[in-house]
Amino acid sequence: MQEAMIKRAKELLADGSVDRVIGWKRGEFAYDITPAVFTSAEELEHDFVFDDFTAANVSKYLVKETAKEGKILAFLKPCDTYSFNQLIKEHRIDREKVYVVGIPGGPKLDIEKIKAKGITGVLSVKNEDYTLKIETLYGEETMPFSEAVLDKCASCKSKKHVAYDELIGEDGDVLESNRFDMVEKLENMTAQERFDFWRGQLSKCIRCNACRNVCPACTCENCVFDNPKSGIDNKAAADSFEENMFHIIRAFHVAGRCTDCGECSRVCPQHIPLHLLNRKFIKDINELYGEYQAGADTTSRAPLTDYTKDDCEPSVVHERGVE
Repeated sequence: MQEAMIKRAKELLADGSVDRVIGWKRGEFAYDITPAVFTSAEELEHDFVFDDFTAANVSKYLVKETAKEGKILAFLKPCDTYSFNQLIKEHRIDREKVYVVGIPGGPKLDIEKIKAKGITGVLSVKNEDYTLKIETLYGEETMPFSEAVLDKCASCKSKKHVAYDELIGEDGDVLESNRFDMVEKLENMTAQERFDFWRGQLSKCIRCNACRNVCPACTCENCVFDNPKSGIDNKAAADSFEENMFHIIRAFHVAGRCTDCGECSRVCPQHIPLHLLNRKFIKDINELYGEYQAGADTTSRAPLTDYTKDDCEPSVVHERGVE
């Protein structure tokens, strides 16, 4: 797949269809794959990577890239295209400045799950018939591919691209996902149990802002948490209230707009399952207003911005038995 992607990117650069390409490159380690922009065939040959660790969603980078002159080629996985569509709907991306090539998605790998098995000094990871052959400084290790899959890929909602100009490989389908299973488990807890769960998780937050910075739904040029006049612009939380407030406010800000790409949890250095907050809102919106998937198209109005006479009333909270 990597060779086909590089070949197509070279062709589009050569004929002037695009003047740059956004994809991924390897960092210091084999599993350290980050988004990158390429402007020449030489750069593509030398640095472009597409493998089991290219999990990063590149759609948000297009906000700044489409503000520049020229056209950019973007390789988008199925989950990325939902974020792409949502950003178009919010007028954050200039669609005319992007040539989208849809590519197969995951499942992608989580290096932390490999390290959790006691495997250190990782030099390379190869997938051979769904068995990982891991070369380390201390010899070769193996483990099942399924035990190292990213959580966001383990509960994938769709293998179908909802936006593209051309595809490499075949398109997939919207999946019957188990992504709300943990949300239901939390809903079945008592109020105190839920509070204890989230306090245990959010107390680990170091306010690095990685979740906010990677989130395709967070594109405000001046975030309220960076505004010194807001009274809440602290970098580190002063107490447990502020620890909770940052993430709860952020979840409310993306409610109805979150595409459930899972990037917030993927980049969290403290491994907080932040996506569960967003999924709770998604599940509630589906139950109260009807099934809705943010980013599935670029024209429909989200339930929270589209009033109908059938909208639920405030009393629904009590009727549903929510504590």
